[in-house]
Amino acid sequence: MNPEEIKSFLDQKVEIYNNPNFIETDPIQIPHLFSTKEDIEIAGFLSATIAWGNRKMIIQNSHKMMHLMGNSPFDFVMSHTETQLETLENFVHRTFNGQDFSQFIKSLQHIYKNNGGLENVFSKNITSNSTQSSISAFKKIFFEVSDSQRTQKHISDPMNGSAAKRINMFLRWMVRQDNKGVDFGIWKTIPASALSCPLDVHSGNVARKLNLLIRKQNDAKALLELDNNLRLFDPEDPVKYDFALFGLGVFEGF
Repeated sequence: MNPEEIKSFLDQKVEIYNNPNFIETDPIQIPHLFSTKEDIEIAGFLSATIAWGNRKMIIQNSHKMMHLMGNSPFDFVMSHTETQLETLENFVHRTFNGQDFSQFIKSLQHIYKNNGGLENVFSKNITSNSTQSSISAFKKIFFEVSDSQRTQKHISDPMNGSAAKRINMFLRWMVRQDNKGVDFGIWKTIPASALSCPLDVHSGNVARKLNLLIRKQNDAKALLELDNNLRLFDPEDPVKYDFALFGLGVFEGF
């Protein structure tokens, strides 16, 4: 296929997958349980943080996280006691454990109490076509209240070569607004044009088959290559193609 044919093909797949039916099998269903901005943000951030491995297990454990916070994530973050943090001790999702969960709650409280919230922190250091410097700066602020090296591995840093798939996915959820019912679009201070595709094994393999990605590793350099190609198709909303790439890989075995 030539570039025009690839764009047309992907546009069709976006239409197929970017609709409320997508929510049923995706971790984005967790923030969709809530209606207030802060609850949506925190539920989305925590769910995205553990979004690797089996999707059913991701969703199951994300529900468990919400339950442990009394299904009021913002209130829990801002008002928790040490005794309440102790109830998180037995949580585990792969290598993310109760210690990490407790530290994330403390770091989120720090973000909301001292830095104006998640959107305010992420909206800083945005360049004209990238959120990657912003993600790196966010990680530094997030762990200002932590001395735990093990927990820091659960937030990727693009400046260290990571594709930062999970945070890029979270940012897509918060920023994109297309009235399709999947992404929230509740953050108005970051343009969709600056977002990056959540690059994982599925989207990466499909992108390579379509010659949108040559680099073999799914790292920051590969992400930049893919971003540049997707922006040729839609410079204002390049990450809508995440629906197409992911859907083709997961649901169609493309």
